[in-house]
Amino acid sequence: MSDQPSRRHFLRLMASACGLSFAVPGLDLRAADQRGDERAKSFLTIWLGGGPSQLETWDPHPGTRIGGDVTAIPTTIPGVEIANLYPQVAEQLHHVSLIRSLVSKEGDHERASYMLHTGYRPEPTLVHPSIGSIAIHERPSDGVEIPQFVALGAAEFPPRGGFLGDRFDAYRVFNPGETGQNIKPLVSQERQGRRLANLELISKSFERGRRAKAEQTLHQHTVDAALRMMTSEQLKAFSIESEPAELRAAYGDSPFGRGCLVARRLLEVGVRSIEVSLSGFDSHANNHEVQAARARTLDPALATLLKDLVERDLLQSTIVLVTGEFGRTPTINPLGGRDHWPSGFSCLVGGGGLRKGGLIGATDPHGDETRPEDPIEVADLYATILGRLGVDYEKEVITPIGRPMKLCSGRPIERLIAGT
Repeated sequence: MSDQPSRRHFLRLMASACGLSFAVPGLDLRAADQRGDERAKSFLTIWLGGGPSQLETWDPHPGTRIGGDVTAIPTTIPGVEIANLYPQVAEQLHHVSLIRSLVSKEGDHERASYMLHTGYRPEPTLVHPSIGSIAIHERPSDGVEIPQFVALGAAEFPPRGGFLGDRFDAYRVFNPGETGQNIKPLVSQERQGRRLANLELISKSFERGRRAKAEQTLHQHTVDAALRMMTSEQLKAFSIESEPAELRAAYGDSPFGRGCLVARRLLEVGVRSIEVSLSGFDSHANNHEVQAARARTLDPALATLLKDLVERDLLQSTIVLVTGEFGRTPTINPLGGRDHWPSGFSCLVGGGGLRKGGLIGATDPHGDETRPEDPIEVADLYATILGRLGVDYEKEVITPIGRPMKLCSGRPIERLIAGT
């Protein structure tokens, strides 16, 4: 019988004894303080959970039978209009590109969230890693002593490490602006010292006669990394108290607004992958009211984030993706809502060497055609992002069950890359 379960149990037991989280992503030792092109690229996802309506965000068709109650306003991309619910984003849109023709084959929340996190449809025998997990697996961050993949907010379907391993799951912070769970000791320094001394005795006992197997567990690496994190100055990135009150107000006094501000602080430290989630876009009834309410939170936070990244010379080194699991139907149902629609929805993407101010795709303003012009597959978008992150997206990894799998099945979208 394999000894894997007992080793896993041992690790979890010892980590719990110190008040540590076992699923701590890999950590590095050197500091990262570069800017612009000198800086390694990071990936920031703004996740809009529930399925934001493209017609009430980035692809309005006012005055048509599918247009609903929004009007269109001009943006800083010439000739491109978005919904009037987003006046602040309209002023910052030229920093990113707009895709209006993203397509997927998944219309269920959980399955679609899986696909939009991984680029793959769900399979019964395999869990694919999220793009953020791939980024930290393939391009670990130098100098980062805190988790390299952080998810801010209470997303229902958080990004996972999949077949790469659960240590590449995102470290979750449910209340952004406060230090996350399992970071600070829950006991006094004296008691913590006694616990660590006892842990060392147990660890040495476990190693006796089985050094090779003990090293395979990565137990000591995990404990050392966790303790280094607990004493790191970089933990201050999770707190926004030192930020000017005016800037905090610009982001918005909401968990999402605070999450976007924390995301910027984590990027400054050098965290490789971040997701900030805003839920509540599922609008099967009262679509306009639901979408408008979410816009009041999303508009100031996203606009301020883009402006802040530009002013701090961080957008060059940060790929920003704004997406949800799908869009909403062109037709409005009897409850005044829009239902799930994976056949032509919108996302914003930019930074990190991607084209600024671009527009890809179009949807039928009359709602008669289900297939958009210039459809973009999710896998192709992610091949583009991974390539800009410096990841070999075609690399094959052998999964724990011995199956070879490509990190991504798509091909880069050349017209989305700056200079092509």
